[in-house]
Amino acid sequence: MADTVDVDVLHNDKQTYVVHMTCLSDATGETNVTKIDRSALTNTNGVAPVGIDILEVRWAIQGMTYVKLSWDHSTDDVIMYLTASGYENFEEFGGLKDPRSSAVTGASGDILLSSVGAVATGTYDITLVCRLQ
Repeated sequence: MADTVDVDVLHNDKQTYVVHMTCLSDATGETNVTKIDRSALTNTNGVAPVGIDILEVRWAIQGMTYVKLSWDHSTDDVIMYLTASGYENFEEFGGLKDPRSSAVTGASGDILLSSVGAVATGTYDITLVCRLQ
């Protein structure tokens, strides 16, 4: 079996990208699963964005030790660890920025998700509001 997961794009105007991710776990969990593929997006210039800035994160996690969001690189860069429930707004500070350029070797800039310590019927519900560079 496998976790039942879904990724829904709620908004995409080539500048702002909003994605809603859900999971109902069977205790399998996820490890470095691509949730946002930077190269599959287009920005206002009609090309793949150079990077993805995370402006807001809203989450509810239960039945998992934590959920980890990372930028995909040869050595992944952790964006944040999510537990319980919460909301963070980073817009005032320009957003959480990918620390590496997508032009760097091994730096795809995709956003990955890992669920750690998932038990049967564990869930996550995460909404990301992003700005495409």
